[in-house]
Amino acid sequence: MRKRWGFAAGLALVVGSSVGAQESVPQLSLPRAPLSMPMAQPGPSDHVLPINLATALRLAEARPIMIQMAELSVQADIARLQQARALWLPTIFIGADYQRHDGGLQVQREGDVIHNHRNQFLVGAGPKAVFALTDAIYRPLAAAQVLQSRQLDVQTARNEALFRMADAYFRVQESRGRLASYDISVSLGQELLQRIDKLGGKILPAVEIDRTRASLAELEQEQVGARRDWRTSSAELSRVLRLPPSSLVVPLEPPHILVNLIPAASSIDELIPIGLVSRPELASQQALVQASLTRLKQERMRPLIPTVVVQGSANPDNRLMGGYYAAGRNDSIDNRTARQDVNVQVLWELRNLGFGNRGLVAERQAEQQLATYEYMRIQDTVSAEIASAHAEVIAAREQLPLAEKGVLAAVASFKGNIQGLNETQRIGEVITTINRPQEVIASLLQLRQAYTFYYRALNNFNRAQFRLFYALGYPAQSLGTNPSFGEPLQ
Repeated sequence: MRKRWGFAAGLALVVGSSVGAQESVPQLSLPRAPLSMPMAQPGPSDHVLPINLATALRLAEARPIMIQMAELSVQADIARLQQARALWLPTIFIGADYQRHDGGLQVQREGDVIHNHRNQFLVGAGPKAVFALTDAIYRPLAAAQVLQSRQLDVQTARNEALFRMADAYFRVQESRGRLASYDISVSLGQELLQRIDKLGGKILPAVEIDRTRASLAELEQEQVGARRDWRTSSAELSRVLRLPPSSLVVPLEPPHILVNLIPAASSIDELIPIGLVSRPELASQQALVQASLTRLKQERMRPLIPTVVVQGSANPDNRLMGGYYAAGRNDSIDNRTARQDVNVQVLWELRNLGFGNRGLVAERQAEQQLATYEYMRIQDTVSAEIASAHAEVIAAREQLPLAEKGVLAAVASFKGNIQGLNETQRIGEVITTINRPQEVIASLLQLRQAYTFYYRALNNFNRAQFRLFYALGYPAQSLGTNPSFGEPLQ
C-alpha cells in the first residue's frame, strides 16, 4: 500500500483567510482582494459552460482518454495472464479422419514394394499438449507482475490527468483575472477621458487629450487579446476534460481563489522520501523489474526442466487419440472396432547444443539490468520533479504578498494622480492641473500591470501546488470530502 499524508483528508472551502495563510489540511481559500474587482463577463456570442473545481476534479478522473487507454491495457494483460495460466491444459480436437491408398507401398521390414488398395476411417477425439514446464511455471508469474504494473499505470494516468486538468483550470482563472484587470482599466480610462474632455483645451493642450485617447485605444486592443486568451485557455481545458470545444468554460469560483494542498512548513528532505514511496510510476517499474527477474530464472531453468508432450497418434497428424475406427481393402470398410493410440514424451531441450540457451539467459540478464536502470532513472526523475515543484511553490508563496502590496500601491498611486488631475494651479499666467493626464495614464497602466501580476502570482501558486501534489504521487481520490463541493470524490 502506498502511504498518504494525514493532512490529505479533505478539501475544505475557507473564505476570508489571508494570502499567506498556512494550513494543516488541503483547502481552498479566498484571499482578501486588494480592490473590489468586477468579474470578467463572457461575450454575447459565447456558449457559456459553468463549472467548479470539484466537478473538474471528478471529470479529470472519469473522462480523459489517457485513463481509458490505461484501463484497456489492464484488460489486455488480464487476458494474457489467463492464457499463461492455461498452459497446463491440453488442446482438445474432435473430428473425423479418412484415408485412401492406391498403388505402391514399401513394406517397412523387408523393403519390398507391394501394390494394394485400402482405406480407413476414424471419428473421435484427442488431446494434444506440447509445453515446456518452465513456461507453465514461470510465465504466469511474469504475466501477473506485468499486470500489476499496468494496474499501477492506471493510477499514474489518473494523477497525470488531475495535474493536466488543474494546470488548464488555473490558466483559465488567470486569463479571467487578466481580462478583469483590462476591463476595469478600460472603464477607468474612459472615465478619465471624459474628465479630460470636460477640462477642455483651456487648461489642457490638445496633445494631452490625444495622448490619452491613444493610450485608451491601446488598452482596448489588449483587452481584446485578453478575451482571446480566455477562450484559448478554455479550449485547452475543454480538450483535457473532453467537454464541448465550442463552449466557454466559466469557473464558478472567483479568479483569485487560492489552493493549499501541501503544508508550507514541509521541507524538501521530508517530501522526497514520500514521493519515492507514493509515486505509482516507481511501483509500476518495480513490478516490471520483478517480471524481468522471473523471465531470467525461467531461461536458466529451461535446460533442467523437461518439456512434456501428450498427444494421440491414431491419425497421421497426431491430433486424434481414438474413437470409432473402420478399415478394409479396396472400397470396403467393413472391419469396424474401437481404437486408441496415445503418445507421451518427456524431453529435455538443449537449444543449439546449449549455446542457444546461453544466449537467451544473456538476453534476459540485459533486460533485467535495463529494467533496474529504468527504475533508478525514474527515482532520479521523481526526486528532481519534487525539488523543482517545491521550489516553484516557495517562490510563488513569496510572490503572493509582494503582488498584493504592488496592487495596493498602484491603487493608491492612481487615486492620488486622479485627485491631482482635479486640482489646478497657476504658473504665471497659465492655469494647469497639478498632475498631467499622462501621469494619470501611467498610473492606470501601472495598476493594470499590478493586477496582472497579482492574478499570475495567485494562479502560479495554485499550479505549483498541484504540480507538487502530482510529483508526490498522491492518488486523485485523496482530495477527499469537500463540505462545499458535496460528496467525496470517487
